[in-house]
Amino acid sequence: MIHPSYVEMIDNINKDQESREEAPLVTSRYSVVLASAKRARQLVSGAEPKISAYDKNGKKIKPLSLAVEELYEGKVTILKKDEPAKEEE
Repeated sequence: MIHPSYVEMIDNINKDQESREEAPLVTSRYSVVLASAKRARQLVSGAEPKISAYDKNGKKIKPLSLAVEELYEGKVTILKKDEPAKEEE
């Protein structure tokens, strides 16, 4: 079984959406897969992880697993096409 499930991922990503009147940001598994893959590529390219890159046994977590966990925990966000990226403080 995959944890978190796609349904849990979609719910977590959409829960912090500012306006409930707008269509949900993520509506399909495809969107979750694309966002996870893009974040994993960023991590492979040298981006700093937003969560610990090591599991409780000290073993390094693979980039895709790390990306999925970051999305699930809300540490990274998915932007709409027309929304500019915010600079980190």
